[in-house]
Amino acid sequence: MQYHQLEVSGERCLTATRDSTTYDLTSADEDLRTFGDLARVAGIARIPIDRLAAELTENADVVDQEFVDQHTTVPVDAEEVWAAGVTYQISEQAREEESSMPDMYYDVYDADRPEIFFKATPSRTVEPGDAIGVRDDSQWDVPEPELGIVLRRGEIVGYTVGNDVSSRSIEGENPLYLPQAKVYDRCCSLGPCVVTPDDIDDPHELEMSMTIERDGEVVYDDATNTSEMVRSCEELVSYFTRHNTVPELAVILTGTSLVPEQPFDLQEGDRVDITVEDIGTLSNGVTTV
Repeated sequence: MQYHQLEVSGERCLTATRDSTTYDLTSADEDLRTFGDLARVAGIARIPIDRLAAELTENADVVDQEFVDQHTTVPVDAEEVWAAGVTYQISEQAREEESSMPDMYYDVYDADRPEIFFKATPSRTVEPGDAIGVRDDSQWDVPEPELGIVLRRGEIVGYTVGNDVSSRSIEGENPLYLPQAKVYDRCCSLGPCVVTPDDIDDPHELEMSMTIERDGEVVYDDATNTSEMVRSCEELVSYFTRHNTVPELAVILTGTSLVPEQPFDLQEGDRVDITVEDIGTLSNGVTTV
């Protein structure tokens, strides 16, 4: 099933979409207002999330897709968003090209241990339709479309779409500047929904595409497949949870192979659309922060 978190008149509610019909799960149980609520109850009852949702749909109101689109907010209230780097070969090449110290990135793609870094807090994560940010002190900024793994207590409970917005000029000056290149206001977006593993045949075989529009004109359009990813989702989760007390809800972004080349620079007023097969399209404008 697909799960959307909505905000209506200042109140949260949760919907589930099955066979093209969308149900307001909160109308069936007012205590279930977020995907985290649903996952928590399913965990306590020790039943699959989709089974619990299916039972709730029997007494839930039906809502139309237009209503969902108008009120969609972040798909999961992740306390932490982390990200993986150099999981696609093209991202290794891009890191080497941008960096003043390219030797640091040699063999990262083939190393036993993946690169995993902290990306965002809830206050730095924007919802679908809201504007992602580019830093005012950066000269080269790019969106990075990525498959997101949704975790509850370190276990995979779903997938979403993420945008790991990055300052390549700041990171390129010195790899130690990575936190400043990655973590800042509006540096991440997630959405539009969470799709449970039962509805994803194989997260490592999903088409992923990104388009960027500027002044009504498409200035970037490319596609890839998560089959190009050298790491598995399970491997990334394993390293994320090792010797690390993880929050109840977290998201790991799995890396990108869609990297706009110089001289492309993300600018205020641009629109970024990221689509991942079987999940949906995450759309955001761009602003300067």
